[in-house]
Amino acid sequence: MAKMTPSEALVETLVAYGVKDVFGIVGSAYMDALDIFPAAGIRFVPTIHEQGSAHMADGYARASGKHGVCIAQNGPGITNFVTAIAAAYWAHTPVVAITPETGSMGLGLGGFQETEQLPIFSKITKFQGHVARLERMAEITGRCFEYATAERGPTQLNIPRDHFYGEADYTIPTPRDVTLGAGSKKSLDEAAALLAGARFPVIVSGGGVIFSNGVEACKALAEQLNCAVVNSYLHNDSFPCDHPLWAGSLGYQGSKAGMKLLAQADVVLALGSRLGPFGTLPQYGIDYWPKDAKIIQIDADHRMIGLTRPISVGVCGDAKAAALAILSRLQGMENLPVDQNRDSRLATIKSEKATWESELDDWAHEKDDWSVQVMNTEDGGGMHPRQMLRELEKALPDNAMVSTDIGNICSVSNSYLRFRQPNSFFAAMSFGNCGYAFPTIIGAKLAAPDRPAVAYVGDGAWGMSFGEILTCVRENIPVTAVVFNNRQWGAEKKNQVDFYGNRFLGVNLDTPNTTDFSAIAKAMGAEAVRVDNVDQVGEALEKACDAQKQGKTTILEMMCSRELGDPFRRDALKHPVRHLDKYKKFV
Repeated sequence: MAKMTPSEALVETLVAYGVKDVFGIVGSAYMDALDIFPAAGIRFVPTIHEQGSAHMADGYARASGKHGVCIAQNGPGITNFVTAIAAAYWAHTPVVAITPETGSMGLGLGGFQETEQLPIFSKITKFQGHVARLERMAEITGRCFEYATAERGPTQLNIPRDHFYGEADYTIPTPRDVTLGAGSKKSLDEAAALLAGARFPVIVSGGGVIFSNGVEACKALAEQLNCAVVNSYLHNDSFPCDHPLWAGSLGYQGSKAGMKLLAQADVVLALGSRLGPFGTLPQYGIDYWPKDAKIIQIDADHRMIGLTRPISVGVCGDAKAAALAILSRLQGMENLPVDQNRDSRLATIKSEKATWESELDDWAHEKDDWSVQVMNTEDGGGMHPRQMLRELEKALPDNAMVSTDIGNICSVSNSYLRFRQPNSFFAAMSFGNCGYAFPTIIGAKLAAPDRPAVAYVGDGAWGMSFGEILTCVRENIPVTAVVFNNRQWGAEKKNQVDFYGNRFLGVNLDTPNTTDFSAIAKAMGAEAVRVDNVDQVGEALEKACDAQKQGKTTILEMMCSRELGDPFRRDALKHPVRHLDKYKKFV
């Protein structure tokens, strides 16, 4: 034990857990600890908004595999974390949110910047540590870091602001390596037996494959089975796109090839996937989840197993370890039914993939009545989103990291984002909040400075997040933002097309003169290019990624048509019913 101040104990514990960067906005509540960050080798990254700070911590953690850390002023600074911490919760990201609080002697008195901070985060964190006495600073801090990785999610470290001061004897905790096993022998034996007898097995490779560094294990198992592998929704980096068994992603605007192959499965191995309900909804009119297939679900969290779908075998274990354990069992078996039609399965995979790629190449316009109408008016000007996204796909560097926001065009990009290595794709997952992509890719870039970093953002979400351009410029964190300017909230507009008779309320983002986001970016100190034609897209992205090597942030403003893709939430809407006479015309 050593005598030190609580601020020193906090900072020494951060150092012990390998923290190099902390995102936040400066505040008096934690200034005593902040003052010694530089001496401890910790970089403080001041941001424009606290939500951006927490998203950056999310991106940092997902790109590096380490903790992401954010901190802010008590009260309003901390409440601004909420949306981003909720996103990290559903992305299973080990973010540690340090939340200084009103001093312990002032709680409940209604003082300046006071609120109860623990209840706010109680449902969106894996653990909440409250430093009730200054002597427990190092202990509680270490516990927050341990639980964030062990339980795969954000934790909250809540510290009354007066507890940064004083002195006590502290023991700085040492990080522990908590390794999950493969699962029970019985469940692994049952899983191997089901796969051995399958006619058309398919693997759904989920986020747990990435978290466990299990991509190579998943590949080995897929090659043993010679089966198709589909990425779970928004985990497009969970299996390499250049592998012959890869079939694309499931979920909204995913791969028709993957969906059609999954529909044929008699055994589905959900490897490291909670099988979230939104990621398995029908798409393109295809109800692709196989009704009679046997399902093997492998998840590190026992509460996720069988939660969303009936399963045949549940394995509570690490995705990598479980895949290797099943592989070893299969390798010890002979004359397996699954081996009898290997060649025909591979031929089916190649055929479905080729058909889907051809469809993507030819997808030049949407064919619904609304899009045809738009194409025949002045509002129809601009690039078709799918053509533009195809060119972006071709131009992305092989080792690029991409974050996507929520919205119509960003969601359509799910058809085109393909990755060869894990920790490359970052989305807000099922929380689905706007303003996610840009700050997240900033954090990812700081964690992996040698990799190109690109954010896909719709113009609506861009309005929420473009202030962080200043963070890029001030802190020399060069990234590329691709802004899809179609002058509308496209996902919600599609709902008003399909269900509300083209009565557009709140969805059009027109201004008397179309907002010039590229000019705004230049005024903030970034490079910017406005792209009007599809044949300019690839070169613009290549130059922007090259500019990152010179420390330049570039905003690419893509002028898109107002054509709309498939509806985003058809599962959550019904055609309107009106009883009152004055509303009956709105049917």
